[in-house]
Amino acid sequence: MTHVIRALHTETTVTVYQAYAPPLGLPAARDGRFPAAWKRERMTWVKPSFLWMMYRCGWGEKENQETVLAVEIARDGFEWALRNACMSHYVRGLHPDEASWKRELRQAPARVQWDPERDLHLNPLPHRSLQLGLAGEAAGRYADEWTVSITDVTPVAHEIHALVRSGDLDAASALLPKETPYPAGEELLGHLTAG
Repeated sequence: MTHVIRALHTETTVTVYQAYAPPLGLPAARDGRFPAAWKRERMTWVKPSFLWMMYRCGWGEKENQETVLAVEIARDGFEWALRNACMSHYVRGLHPDEASWKRELRQAPARVQWDPERDLHLNPLPHRSLQLGLAGEAAGRYADEWTVSITDVTPVAHEIHALVRSGDLDAASALLPKETPYPAGEELLGHLTAG
C-alpha cells in the first residue's frame, strides 16, 4: 500500500479534521481556538482525510463526536510534527528492535499510523491515510500556535451523507474537500513509511 498524505492545503496551511462533543466543538468553531476545557496534556489525533474522519465519527453521528471540525493549521507546524513523530507501532526493518522503538515512542511528541483510506461508502481503499497523534509539546503547539482557523463542517458532513444514502455519489463527491497529495518527501516521511 502506498503512503501519501492527501490533504486540503495551501502555500501556508494544511487542513486536518477532528470530531468532538458539542460542548467542546461548538465553542472551538465559534472562537477559532480550542477552549480551556480542551486538554492539552492528552493525546489528540488529527486526520487530513475528510472521509477517514467520516469513517471514524460516523458522519458526525457517533456519541461525543457530533461536531466535526476542519482545523486549518500552519504547514510549518504540521511538518514539525511529522519530523518529530514516531510510528505508533513497531515495524520490523524501520526500527532496529522493539526496545529502541519503545524508547523513541516515549520521547516523541507525535506519532503516526497509516490506515486504509475510505470511499464515500466508507469502504477501505487500497491506499493509506495518515493519522497524526499529538501529545505534550506537539498538542500544546497545535492548540496555541499552529491553529489558523477552526470551522464547523458538520452540516456539510450531514449533507454529503444524505446524498450518499440517496445514491447521488456525483453530488456527494462535488462537496468533498479538494484533497491533493501533500508535498512530503523522504525528509518528512522516510522514518514513517516502511512496512
